[in-house]
Amino acid sequence: MKRLSFLVIALGLALHAQAQHEPAAPSQPRLFLPADTFWGWVQFDLAPPHNEIDPNLCRADAGSFGGSSAPCNAFARYMLSGVAEVRPFGRGPLRRFMLFAEPRFLFGRNVPRDLYTWSFDAIGIERSWGAAVYLGQGFEMRVTQHFLFDRLGARDRNLGAADLGPNGPWGRYNTIGVRKYFGTRRW
Repeated sequence: MKRLSFLVIALGLALHAQAQHEPAAPSQPRLFLPADTFWGWVQFDLAPPHNEIDPNLCRADAGSFGGSSAPCNAFARYMLSGVAEVRPFGRGPLRRFMLFAEPRFLFGRNVPRDLYTWSFDAIGIERSWGAAVYLGQGFEMRVTQHFLFDRLGARDRNLGAADLGPNGPWGRYNTIGVRKYFGTRRW
């Protein structure tokens, strides 16, 4: 009986050791809202004096319309931007589908050649959003909607003779495009 119990224990330990070294069967991601549904990044930029971000709301010679007290002083010192992607499906052909948003917030109060401040006054938000489908081999087809620049706070009105209107740097547009990813990520 001792031999039999020793043999059963040895066999059990051997099977347990073998099970520890075998890879577990890969688990299937959930169909809706898998663990990797959300992805994105956020970035903060600082533009040094004499190199402000121009959202194209004021004429470049805005200083000619009031100098350091020009009402059109929407040249940014700071930009907060980012990308958010949502891949709501975890399996099947819809796994390749995603929605995305790309906002850019601009802050500052500057007039080239006349006024350079470190003010954090809100200027506005430029945003775009869309949908994409991964086609394979690093290719992705994207449909994007880019909106007009939305002014914030005191900048949400006519800023005098140098004001170029609400169109911002690109105006409003829609695009259909193809993106190609390449390289490998090495973190």
